[in-house]
Formats: sequence, C-alpha cells, structure tokens
Amino acid sequence: EVQLVESGGGLVQPGGSLRLSCQASGFAFSLFFMSWVRQAPGKGLEWVSTIDNAGIVTWYQDSVKGRFTISRDNAKNMLYLQLNSLETEDTARYYCAQDSKAVRLGQVTPSGQGTQVTVSS
Repeated sequence: EVQLVESGGGLVQPGGSLRLSCQASGFAFSLFFMSWVRQAPGKGLEWVSTIDNAGIVTWYQDSVKGRFTISRDNAKNMLYLQLNSLETEDTARYYCAQDSKAVRLGQVTPSGQGTQVTVSS
C-alpha cells in the first residue's frame, strides 16, 4: 500500500522559511518521479514542483521558481520541499504525490493528510 506522510508545515511570517518533508513507503520510491501539490482555502489542487527519480532534474510552477527547492533522499525514501521567501499567497495545505500528468493538472486527490503552511504577519 502506498503511504505518503507529510510534515514540517506551520505558521510563518511573510519572508520566512519552512522545510517540508514527505516519508514514502509501500512502493519503489527511487523509481518514481515525485511531486508536491498544494490546496489553498477554497481553491482547487495546484501543482507546485516535480523531481525526477534520480533527484537531478526539477520543475517548478512559475510563482515559486527561485523561492522553493525540491529534493529527495532515495536512501531514506524521503522527499523535501524547501520554502523560502514565503508569501501570503503560499498559504495552503501541501501534499506529496507520485508524479503523473493528472497530478500536474490537479486532478488527483492526494492520499496523504498533507501539511498546513500558513503565511501571515
């Protein structure tokens, strides 16, 4: 059974930083591209970033480029998202997911609980 457990969210002031983590289990993590998606209050799922299975190639939504960094540790089955220069518009629940076209289109309901990021002064 695929399990994805997100952590690391919290309340942070604008301009602050957080590091999100995702512990994966139940599948061959090192073989999968992985993504982060988010859902802001009252809005649909939004793709944030993707990383290839080797951790070499990354992709980002334009609004987070230069501020967020995705990474992974295949030895630990861990996925990360470093969030810097946070803005109020980044407030959302963040989820990790196995990457797919449907995930990037916001069409897949995440299986995990997600982790809440709230950016507020």
